[in-house]
Amino acid sequence: MGSSSRKVILAALAGNSLIAVTKFAAAFTTGSSAMLSEGIHSLVDTGNQVLLLYGLKRAQRPADERFPFGHGKEIYFWSFVVAILIFALGAGISLYEGYRHLMHPRPLGNPLVNYVVIALALVFEGLAWSLALREFTRAKGKWGYIEAVRRGKNPSLFVVLFEDSAAMLGLAAAFIGILLSQITGNTFYDGAASIVIGLILGGTAIWLAYETKGLLIGESANPEIVESIRRKAFSLPAVLKVNEVLTLHMGPEFILVTISMDFADHVAAGEVEAAIALLDSAIRREHPLVKRVFVEPEKAVLQNPEA
Repeated sequence: MGSSSRKVILAALAGNSLIAVTKFAAAFTTGSSAMLSEGIHSLVDTGNQVLLLYGLKRAQRPADERFPFGHGKEIYFWSFVVAILIFALGAGISLYEGYRHLMHPRPLGNPLVNYVVIALALVFEGLAWSLALREFTRAKGKWGYIEAVRRGKNPSLFVVLFEDSAAMLGLAAAFIGILLSQITGNTFYDGAASIVIGLILGGTAIWLAYETKGLLIGESANPEIVESIRRKAFSLPAVLKVNEVLTLHMGPEFILVTISMDFADHVAAGEVEAAIALLDSAIRREHPLVKRVFVEPEKAVLQNPEA
C-alpha cells in the first residue's frame, strides 16, 4: 500500500501546488470568478494530499498497549477528513464566490491569461490523473471501477483519483464559462462556471464521504475472503459446523478474523489445538492480509422448528 499510494499522492501534491499559484495569479490579474474557484480548488487539494501523506505515515506506526491492533485505521480517518474539507472549503467557497459574482458582476481582464493557465493546469492535472488511474487500475484487478471503489479497502488511491477527476471537470467548466463570457460579453457565465465547480466538488465530497464512512466504522473483508476462510474451517476433520466467520479491516493491509466452530465431542483438547494451529497457518498463507485469527470452539445452536 505504502509505496504506490505515496507515489500517487506526491505526484498530485506537486502538480496542485504549482497549479494553485498560477490559478490565483490569473484570477487576480483577470478578475475571473471561475479561475478564483479553481485556485481555491487546487489549494484545498494540496492541503488534502498533505493530510493523506500524514495519514499514511500515522497508519504505519506499530501496535502498542493502547492500540493492540495497530494504527491502520488512521488512513480511513484522514480520508474522511479530506472529504469534509472538499465539501466545506472547496465546494462552499466556490458556490459563494459564484453567487457573489452573479450578484455583483465585474468585467474580465485579458482572458488569454486564463486560457494559458487552464492549458498548463490540464497538462499537470492530466499527468497526475493518469498516474492515479494507472495505479488504481493495477490495484483493482478484475473488478470494475465502480465495484473497486465500493469494495476497495485502501481509500488513499481512489481519493486522489476522485480529486483529480473533479479537477479535470472543474477546468473544463472554467474554460467554458470564461469562453462564453468573452464571446457574449456577459460575465454571468463566469460566475455560473464557479457555481458548477462548487457543485462538482460537493458531489465528489459526498461520494468520498459515503465510501470512506464504512471503512471508518468497520467493514468486513470482501465476501470471497470470508467464504474462503469458511471453507478452510469446515474442511478440518474435527469440525462439525462453522457457526460464524467474522472479519474486520483494521486497515488496508490488516484483516482481523474470528471464527466460531463446533468440534466433534470425541476430539481431544490437543487435537483441537492442532486443528486451530493448522487452520491459522492455512488462512494466513492464502490471505496475507489476515494478521490475527481467533477461533472459539462453540457448540452449534439448534434452532427450534416451532419457534
